[in-house]
Amino acid sequence: MVMIQLLESPIFGLIILPILIFSARVIDVTLGTLRIVFISQGRKNIAPLVGFFEMFIWILAAGQIFSNLTNILYYLAYAGGFAMGNYVGLVIEEKLSLGLISIHLIIKDDPELLAKRLKERGFGLTILTAEGVKGNVKLVVLVVKRKNKVKILNIIKETNPNAFISIESVQSAKGGDFPAHGKTRWNLF
Repeated sequence: MVMIQLLESPIFGLIILPILIFSARVIDVTLGTLRIVFISQGRKNIAPLVGFFEMFIWILAAGQIFSNLTNILYYLAYAGGFAMGNYVGLVIEEKLSLGLISIHLIIKDDPELLAKRLKERGFGLTILTAEGVKGNVKLVVLVVKRKNKVKILNIIKETNPNAFISIESVQSAKGGDFPAHGKTRWNLF
């Protein structure tokens, strides 16, 4: 009886239900963002599971909208939850730092100090001589765990602040030298 009174009260319709719709949207869009990351990284075991919960929660939120098409608060909660879910999903994805990245540097100066510091910290790299617009340059290539990105960028900033830096996601990598600390399955083929 108390539950029915709560569901029929103006407080539920004006405050509680919009908060529930907003929260459901934040959760489902956050899961959607993470699912896309898992798909792009080839994590085929977890992506469908995340997708299931994403859609289940979406159906709950959308159902409330379709049941109450005349209440603008629900539309605002739905749209606001979508926007916040994108933000939260990106923040969580950044904190998790899953996967690998490829860092390409173009350096005019000698990269010896950079190479030394990166190798001391256990990072493998490849250095090539290349032709740039203004003459010969060094191309430094690293494939590393995303969670090491900030650490590596700080080393680059200290040793070669004028380096041109390009960072890309890597779907998979096989072989090579990766830091020994922390177990990771690198052979993804």
